[in-house]
Amino acid sequence: MKKSIIIVLATVMGVSFLCLLLMQMRYIEEIISLRHAHFDESVSRSLYETAHQLELSEAKRYLEQGSEALTGIATAVDSVYVSTDSSVIQRTHQVTAKDGSVFTSRETTASTNLSDKYFTKKMSGISERQRSLQEIMAMRYATEKSLVDEVIYSILYTASDRPLAERIDFYELDQILRTQLSNNGINIPYHFSVSASNGQTVYRCSDYEVKGSRQIFTATLFKNDPVQRNGILKVHFPALDHYIWRSMWFMMPSLIFTLILLITFIVTLILVFRQKKLTEVKNDFINNMTHEFKTPISSISLAAQMLADDSVKKTPTLMERLTTTIIDETKRLRFQVEKVLQLSMYENQQANLHMKEVDINELIAGVTHTFALKVEKNGGKIITKLDAEDPIICVDDMHFTNVIFNLMDNAVKYKRKDVDLELNVETWNEPGHLCVSIQDNGIGIKKEDLKRIFEKFYRVHTGNLHDVKGFGLGLAYVHKIVKDHKGTIVAESELGIGTKFIIKLKTND
Repeated sequence: MKKSIIIVLATVMGVSFLCLLLMQMRYIEEIISLRHAHFDESVSRSLYETAHQLELSEAKRYLEQGSEALTGIATAVDSVYVSTDSSVIQRTHQVTAKDGSVFTSRETTASTNLSDKYFTKKMSGISERQRSLQEIMAMRYATEKSLVDEVIYSILYTASDRPLAERIDFYELDQILRTQLSNNGINIPYHFSVSASNGQTVYRCSDYEVKGSRQIFTATLFKNDPVQRNGILKVHFPALDHYIWRSMWFMMPSLIFTLILLITFIVTLILVFRQKKLTEVKNDFINNMTHEFKTPISSISLAAQMLADDSVKKTPTLMERLTTTIIDETKRLRFQVEKVLQLSMYENQQANLHMKEVDINELIAGVTHTFALKVEKNGGKIITKLDAEDPIICVDDMHFTNVIFNLMDNAVKYKRKDVDLELNVETWNEPGHLCVSIQDNGIGIKKEDLKRIFEKFYRVHTGNLHDVKGFGLGLAYVHKIVKDHKGTIVAESELGIGTKFIIKLKTND
């Protein structure tokens, strides 16, 4: 029930955090999209104004050229013709420039209109001199108008025939573009190029680079000219992504804090489930501890019952063997108690070992002699091959005896039901090492479990059967003791065939 509640709460909190994170990400995407749209609009407006300013600049140059052409006016002939119809006045202006070109313009207006504009209100008080000045002003207007007309004709029939490279001052174009972008709030580096309508590049800025060219903004130059005479202005921004994301800085703290909360929640959840698992392991440990203590107790009980038999009393050899078994099982029971009490200490520091020189062959022979009764009871046998020529080594005999006993006890626990147990115990020497191996023909261990069998409280899945109980501490204890003896222990196993443990201890030089 509690586990279900924890899972439900964890799911709700996880989904809530995830939804909050997704909402923030969605909000950031919307802001970035709006930022891009605003940037695109500002650039498009800037490029439009740049193209317009470029056309005005060209018109201004032609006006200046036309004005210079007319500064040397040699003669000017004006005539005013008044038709028989007094309501119509026609003026003819001829202007001859230094280059010999002649500009002629005619102006015909209704006298009533002209008088309305210039003379009506002041006719009675205007002298001949004032009337003459007014006519001169009218003539000047006609002259300037003809000049503008000439410039327009020149732009229409002459300018569009010139190459783009001659029509555009690229330094001026750069200045106009920079100004227009700045006016629209864009002050980041840019690169631009100008190409003809056929795609041929006419100009590139001096510091042009391809970076950022995946998004290019374009504008048509001289769009009122024939299509084949148009120019294309292309602009891209290398730092566009940085410019867009820079506006997101105010969202970053919120996103970071959300991620921190999510990570904290995940870590807390992991710790909760780990603690729950440890609680379950602890409960299993307590449940199995009783059975583990019952093993030596049952051996002692069995030996005591046999001693009560009168026939046993008449066999001194058997009686001595049963007495030895009782003593050894009593020691083993004490070892089990000490193992439980000392494992917490082993976690952070070395065990308090009482080292002394021991003959490993004799030590193992004593353990196998004691353990033979239990093996034979299960229909098995122990085969010893104690070939170590130099069996003397410095160990704590009590703890090392318990190591051997634990490994042999595991062989009995995890034997196959369809095959009689066969336990092989060997010793041999290697350069600088004394080796001990204990091999069985039991159920074996899976490869994925083999690397974890020395972990504290870890038990192989098949070990959770009702007829195989334990603390999950035996191999952890074995590994710790061997390690504290400056030795190594490795396990070799194949599922369904058996397991072999090899202990290597350094010999005294």
